[in-house]
Order: sequence, then structure tokens, then C-alpha cells
Amino acid sequence: MEIVDALLMYVKAFFVGGTICAIGQLLIMKTQLTSARILVGYVTVGVILGALGLYKPLIDFAGAGATVPLTGFGYTLAHGAMEAAKTDGLLGAFTGGVVAGAGGIAAAVFFGYFAALIFKPKMKH
Repeated sequence: MEIVDALLMYVKAFFVGGTICAIGQLLIMKTQLTSARILVGYVTVGVILGALGLYKPLIDFAGAGATVPLTGFGYTLAHGAMEAAKTDGLLGAFTGGVVAGAGGIAAAVFFGYFAALIFKPKMKH
């Protein structure tokens, strides 16, 4: 039964994460939005849905399919800011999101640097 539960979780994560990515691809193909604006939009949507309490049920359903895309980063920022504001007041509202997202940011910097060492990046011309 554990294998079936694991496979079901993979399918749900793939479906939700894939849907989020497909929406981004459609926005790239069908609008004049730049990829940077779409990325900022995704983070903003994650913050808004997190602040309204609507993103947590999606995370409970899809796990990494909802936390790995940029909307999940926005949710982490909002959730961290709200939790820190409860304990630290106004200062926590400004610092909580950064503290909550620090692990993911550090991992992105580390693995980006590590990939740059291995693959010899070149400037675009």
C-alpha cells in the first residue's frame, strides 16, 4: 500500500507542478509578457494565495508539486512574514519572509555556483 501512496503523491505533484509550468508557458506564448514579469507574477500570486490561506491546501494535496515552483516561494515568503509578525511584530513582518526562504535561497546560490564550476558558463553575445 505504501508504494501506491507514493505513486499517487508523485502523480499529484507532477499534475500540479506541470499545470503551474504549463500556465507559464502559455503566458509566454500567448502574451507579450516577458519571462521576468511572469516570474514576478508567480511569486506575487504565491504571496497573495498564501496570505489568504488558499495555498496551504494545495501544498497539502501536491507536496513538492506546489512548493518547488515560484508560487511556492511566494507562499514561503508570506507564511514566514505572517508567522514572524505574530511573535516579533512589525519587524517580524519584514524579516520573517527572508528567514523562512533562506534555506531555498542558499541552496539556489550554492547549486548555481557549483553548476558554474562544472559547466564553464559563457556570456551571451
